[in-house]
Amino acid sequence: MSSPLVVVVPVVMLLLVLSMLLAFVRLLRGPSLLDRVLALDLIGLAIIAMVATYSIHTEQPVLLRAATSLALVSFLATVSVALYVQRKGAL
Repeated sequence: MSSPLVVVVPVVMLLLVLSMLLAFVRLLRGPSLLDRVLALDLIGLAIIAMVATYSIHTEQPVLLRAATSLALVSFLATVSVALYVQRKGAL
């Protein structure tokens, strides 16, 4: 691994963990259903970014398939909740 990545990867991981913690606070506080859905989506996005960063760090591109699959599942879950909210009018 090149020398800039030795410094950058831990910093990126730390920032992603921080964003997950802040999103978890938003998940707990709400106040609405859509706020909680967006917080869950952000947590999922941070996990995907962590897997991609780890894949770069370990030089194992096979992990990017897992990140892609997780991104697709997260997208489908967000769209499903959006359709539910639209049909029920539950804001």
